[in-house]
Amino acid sequence: MTEGNFVDYVKIYVASGKGGRGSSHLHREKFIEKGGPDGGDGGRGGHVYLVGNSGLWTLFHLKFARHVKAGHGGDGGSSRSTGHDGEDKIIEVPLGTVVRDFETNEILFEITQDGEKRILAPGGKGGLGNWHFRSSTNQTPRYAQPGMPGAEMDIILELKVLADVGLVGFPNAGKSTLLSVLTSAKPKIADYPFTTLKPNLGIVAYRDFQSFVMADIPGIIEGAAEGKGLGHYFLRHIERNSTLLFLVPADAPDIKAEYDILVKELSEYNPELLDKERLLVISKCDMLDDELKAEMKKQLDKEFKKVPYLFISSVAQQGLTELKDKLWAMLNN
Repeated sequence: MTEGNFVDYVKIYVASGKGGRGSSHLHREKFIEKGGPDGGDGGRGGHVYLVGNSGLWTLFHLKFARHVKAGHGGDGGSSRSTGHDGEDKIIEVPLGTVVRDFETNEILFEITQDGEKRILAPGGKGGLGNWHFRSSTNQTPRYAQPGMPGAEMDIILELKVLADVGLVGFPNAGKSTLLSVLTSAKPKIADYPFTTLKPNLGIVAYRDFQSFVMADIPGIIEGAAEGKGLGHYFLRHIERNSTLLFLVPADAPDIKAEYDILVKELSEYNPELLDKERLLVISKCDMLDDELKAEMKKQLDKEFKKVPYLFISSVAQQGLTELKDKLWAMLNN
């Protein structure tokens, strides 16, 4: 999937159908001049549904469908015949979609299961026909109920990427390169900050035909939790990952300092993110000789007693098998 086709934020207008009118018909046929009321009920208006589809990864298909309207219910007829129900509209969304009310910004619900079906805008109820209003004192009611109006609202669909592993790091840490090496994804790679502007997903093939999903999140900068850089635009995607892979390049001035800044930004955005499993990966280790790597390991052993770490090189294909083994073990712990 190209970066331009990844859409994770859409505003759309939805309207359900109004209910049909009830009929005020009186029964008439040969030899029966004054039959009783036999008006049928109106049909209900069409609902607007949201359905989860595990085959979708983006909201791109809704980018140009900004108005979704369900059909109106049919009017009731004679002989107590009920009007037809309005045509329902179904909006398919990827798993991890959050639905917000545009006016209040309130979260209405989330779609997290394949096939999960939720009513977004219920159709209006059909009106009752005059047959329902007959009584001993009013045997020929000539009135019926009108149909109820449908619901309409502006909503925001916001996608939080569902992935097993989320890549966290500063711009140009090598996240896109790692994703391209481990998966078939083809993210944009270049030697300047913020090459990645939108999340990229890739499936990592593991032993015995098993696999897991990895997400390349746009780079974090200090102050991202307050909205600096790409700010909240990418931080929400990290909420769905079960394991966080912190990527710090071997040529960083201070690996511990960079890691602490990344953790600080995550905790300020959502403290619950710190409950996730973490793995520190030192990238670009092909620049290190054995002696320098040994010295770095001594320092890292002191600074990272609770967080496991690995050395890798995406370009030189070093440490990638060990990385996949470690991630698989963490995901299945």
